[in-house]
Formats: sequence, structure tokens, C-alpha cells
Amino acid sequence: MRSDPPRGPRAARFAGIAACFAGIALAQSACTPSYIDAAPLRFPDVPYTSEAGQPWPEKALVLPRVQALYGLPTPLGVRYVELNPQGAVPLLFVHGLGSYLKFWRYQLDAFAAQGYRVVALDLPGFGKSDKPAGFPYTMEAMAEVVREVSQTLNLDRPVVVGHSMGGQTALSLAIRHPETLRALVLTAPAGFEKFSRRERLWFERVFTSTLVENAAEHEIRGSIVYNNFSQWRPELEWLVEERVRLASSPDFGSYAYANVRSVQGLAANDFVRENLDKVRVPTLVVFGDQDRLIPNPFLHGGETEDLMAAGTRRIKGAVLNRLRGCGHAVQLDCPAEYNGALQRFLTDVLAATDVTPEVVTAPPSAPVSEPVPAPASAPVSEPAPASAPVSEPVPAPASAPESAPAPASAPAPPPPAKSEDAP
Repeated sequence: MRSDPPRGPRAARFAGIAACFAGIALAQSACTPSYIDAAPLRFPDVPYTSEAGQPWPEKALVLPRVQALYGLPTPLGVRYVELNPQGAVPLLFVHGLGSYLKFWRYQLDAFAAQGYRVVALDLPGFGKSDKPAGFPYTMEAMAEVVREVSQTLNLDRPVVVGHSMGGQTALSLAIRHPETLRALVLTAPAGFEKFSRRERLWFERVFTSTLVENAAEHEIRGSIVYNNFSQWRPELEWLVEERVRLASSPDFGSYAYANVRSVQGLAANDFVRENLDKVRVPTLVVFGDQDRLIPNPFLHGGETEDLMAAGTRRIKGAVLNRLRGCGHAVQLDCPAEYNGALQRFLTDVLAATDVTPEVVTAPPSAPVSEPVPAPASAPVSEPAPASAPVSEPVPAPASAPESAPAPASAPAPPPPAKSEDAP
């Protein structure tokens, strides 16, 4: 477990973290593979494959409703993978910041084999989806993307499984459109942590496209391995290789810009954080107790468990599950424990609704299919008015407003959340 960071000048903490990364680089330089001279990798060429190396069937959608909602000058296209499309219970996986649907590598085939209809998408700006500069990259806008994908694919109230940024996206969807989903699985979610206006301005000054584009290979490795994992394994080396090689691709600048805008959207989280009590679906919050990213180590420090417990208490009936010895990318760091926690939660949710997934005997082996565009006549809905009051479902403004810091005195906390530790 982490201890609270010292409250002295933040520059000292930056220096300590930099020294840590430098030490990792020096210690591993003799035995760690390098990809700096490898051929550039374009986002469309990233291999989306199962743990066994089997290509997943990739498909494409055009989202006319989101295009109209945010006034985008060109159609917005997203890529997704679907396994076991005949499954009765849909699971919709939403990745986190800087990643793409392949980060669910240990979950997609596993849950498809258990009979679930499994869908994972690349959010705008990430993976193989379009990366338009005009997209807002707020979590409310991301939620609208998830909503249109779900509706276009006729997913019947899916269980939405979100990691980090994907968790905050899923929360926005559940708050504003509770009728569209069956349950929530928030995996090391963003959205619980308060960021003041000054802290948001700090993000804007420090986290820039130049920072993302010019990161050295040892910095990339240190960030991935140290920040996201507690149990790094050689089989995860693809994370570093793909990130290093993608940095030389012609569209990496658009990806870097999407990261920067998404960080700003994540920090402007007042809407989600202030409306957690509006979530009305069964919810699991699962996290690793060795998470080094949440709460933000540069600005806040403290214990991940305290923040996750405080957020979970605000969601009626939510269950908190701590996975010991696991980092921020908990679904990759501890896949067996994570999958077990997810399966137990799904069993409880489906038992309450008397639905049983049809188990398949083997993971799907469908060939990679051609892109499937959305019908040109798909209905386009109007954006919610910015001045609409908070209600159920809760509309959100197209762009999140700035807010003042939280008052010095906060109301008494609600009762403790239900909690269970992984066996």
C-alpha cells in the first residue's frame, strides 16, 4: 500500500519520480529490449488478437448522431470488435486513457466463451477510431459515442465495463441515460477525484502534445511498467513495443492531441462526481491496491482505497472489490482475479433478472470482416439544452463548465459501502 506523499514542494516529488524512472532505465538497459529502431507502426496496423494470437473480427461504424450533436464537419468513424454475437447478455468494454480495445485482451475471449455477447470499441482519438480535432473529448461526449454504438448494434441494455477514463465515461452514461444499460463495472475508475480550477490549469500547462510526442523510450517503458503494473510479466511487452513504434506513425500527432484533450475532459469531472447518487443500476467498483495513478500522485496523493470507498458510498447498493497486489491496469495486471470478480458480479446481476448466458464450447473463430457502416438513415437526436436541470435521466452540457474548488466544510459522509476482498 502507498503512504501519503510528503506535503513539501511538488518539485521534490517530481525529482524523486524522475530518479525512480532513471534507475529503472539504468538497471534494465542491459537486458530490456529496445524498439526505437523498429519499423513504425500505424494505428490501423496494430494487431488486434487474442491471447493465443488469433485475430479478432474488426468492424467499423459511422456515428451520424454524434456527428450532428457536436457539429463535426466530417463523419465520425469508430472501430470495434464483437465476439459471440448470438449471446443473450451483452458486455460492452470501454478502454481508458492512452489505450485501445486490446487492453481487454484477457477478458474478451474469456467472457465470449462463457456465452456473453462481447463488444469492445476504440473511443474517438484512440486505437483505430477516427481522431478528429473538433471532437470535444469530454467524458459526456465519449458517453454519447458509447450510447450510439450500443444502440446501432442493438445491444439490449448491456453491462458496461469501463477502465479508468472508460469508467468515468460509463458513469456519465449511467447518470444521463440509465435506461440504456443493465449494470456498471467500474475498473480503477476516474471520476471520483476532485480537481480544482487551479489544478485543471496545471494539467493544461504541463500535459501537452509535445510532451506525449517527444517521450523517450525509457520514459515510455517506465510510465507503462511503473505507473500501471505491480506484477509486470514478459508477455506484456507488446504494450511497450506498440507504444514506441506508434510514436513514429504519421497519425501519432492526432493521438497525442486526443490524449491532451481527454486529460482536460477527465479533470473537468464535476458533473459525474456531483451526480453519483443518480446511478440506478447495479454497480461493481474493482481496483488494485497498488494503483499508482489514482488518486493523482502529483496533486493529491493518499490511498486508492480511500478514494474508491468514498466514491462507492455515493452509489446506491454499489459493491467495492479490492484486488491485492494489483496495479492500475488491473485487468491486465491480475487477469485471473479480475475476471473472477467480474464473473461473480455478473452471476449476481443475472440471477436477479433470471437471465442465463448460453455457454459456447470454444471462442469464436469468425474471419475478419469488412467494415460495417451505420445506415445512412439512422435517426439523429438533438443535444440536451445546456440549462436543463439535473433530473433522471440527467442531461449534461456539451462542454463541461469550470467550477470553483469544493467548500471547506463538506457534509457528513454517507454509510460505508459494501465491500468484499478478492479471495
